[in-house]
Amino acid sequence: MSISSAETAAPTGALNQITASALDWTNTIVNQMNGILWGYLLMYLLLGIGAYLTLRLRFIQIVNFKEQIRLTMVARSADDAGISPFQALAVSLASRIGTGNLAGVAVAISLGGPGAIFWMWIVALLGMATSFAEAALAQLYKTRDDSGHYRGGPAFYIARGLNMPWLGALSSVFLIFAFGLVVNAVQSNSIAQAMHRAFEVPEILSGVLLAAATGLVIFGGIRAITRVASLLVPFMAGAYILVALYVLLTNAADVPGALVQIVKGAFGLQEAAGGAAGGMTAALLNGVKRGLFSNEAGMGSAPNIAAAATPVPHHPASQGFVQAFGVFIDTILVCTATAVMIILSGADKMVDADGNTLEGIAMTQQAAAAFLGPFGTYFIAIAVLLFAFTTIIACYGYAESGMVFLKKDGPKALGLLRVFLLLFLIWGAVQSVGVVFNAADMSIGLMALLNLVALALLSPVVIRLARDYQAQRKAGQTPSFHITDHPDLAKGVDAQIWK
Repeated sequence: MSISSAETAAPTGALNQITASALDWTNTIVNQMNGILWGYLLMYLLLGIGAYLTLRLRFIQIVNFKEQIRLTMVARSADDAGISPFQALAVSLASRIGTGNLAGVAVAISLGGPGAIFWMWIVALLGMATSFAEAALAQLYKTRDDSGHYRGGPAFYIARGLNMPWLGALSSVFLIFAFGLVVNAVQSNSIAQAMHRAFEVPEILSGVLLAAATGLVIFGGIRAITRVASLLVPFMAGAYILVALYVLLTNAADVPGALVQIVKGAFGLQEAAGGAAGGMTAALLNGVKRGLFSNEAGMGSAPNIAAAATPVPHHPASQGFVQAFGVFIDTILVCTATAVMIILSGADKMVDADGNTLEGIAMTQQAAAAFLGPFGTYFIAIAVLLFAFTTIIACYGYAESGMVFLKKDGPKALGLLRVFLLLFLIWGAVQSVGVVFNAADMSIGLMALLNLVALALLSPVVIRLARDYQAQRKAGQTPSFHITDHPDLAKGVDAQIWK
């Protein structure tokens, strides 16, 4: 029996209509959630808790800046249960230095004007204190998995420090969804756009190839992720900063003007160009959102790898200093370099062939091309590929910590998570910039909300750890931490790790 094309077209058309309606409904819900999270809750919590910790810790991110650099380069401990401090920094930088530094900076400028970058700086400065706090807590309340390796993070310090295991489980679910799936779709989206623009590679093909490459790494577990990240991150970050410095030095006379635009735009003293909404509110909101997405301070992601490190010296605060330095590298160095390149080139005022304002990675590529010619477009495409790839594998490592907390880290459960991740990479490659970024904002926001509340409640513990470390260092001692010397902090702490 034959079926006419008219008979098959009707159900197909109906299915497409239902799918489109479902996507519209989902986008509406996501946008409403983001409006509540970012418009009323997170922006104030993020800045407020960062400012509170900065004051209570006596500007530790500035006063102890040299200590941050020193601890990053210390030799590895003989304790094989953890990774080295440098490896922990490399993995956290792998997730921090991603599309947020390239596409995210462009999104911040296009929506909030150059002034958004100023608020990204403020978020980073306050975020260094926040990052110190969450990494120190992750170290204090860490435990060992079935293989004897260190594991920890927000779920662990919520469960063990606040004695709220059910909330720790919820935090793990948000972590797995946000970093195991949705955030990685953002990275895939930026890679696909960059490769299509530079080399005319179809987006779907980029997604499939990226999924294949990711699978080769993540099926090796957290140790394979650490090895790859510690090799790629120093190379990719160093190369990008060197190219950015070349652009800035060869246009040094124009750099002060770009910085003036950033400061004036932050307070609504200069009208934003291009498609930016302009005004202080737009600059503030987009700077905070993209700043959090880029440096991840307070988000609850980096503590998962900070807990996996063997601290040198043997004190929870030492890994706090290392992770605070990671925020500085991400935003103050890499994001600023990207922003100044965009502003100097005027890419934020340019349009594409259809007359639409450039957005996302296309804006960053246009900025690089303005100074470096065709090489600039290719360089940004390769940078996005490396940045986003290392972000993907690092974020998967975070999600694996959530699976460990939920005791779902068996071969079948982890295999299922890995398969879903690969499917999300393909899905993200073919989605629009707005859809993917909105989904990421919502999933990150839910996880960050729980983490920021936990940091506020556990802040007295953080202050104790910081004071103890600083006092020992001031006395000329090598700081060390033994839980028997702090019996009031012993509840929830693994006595064998901190004996």
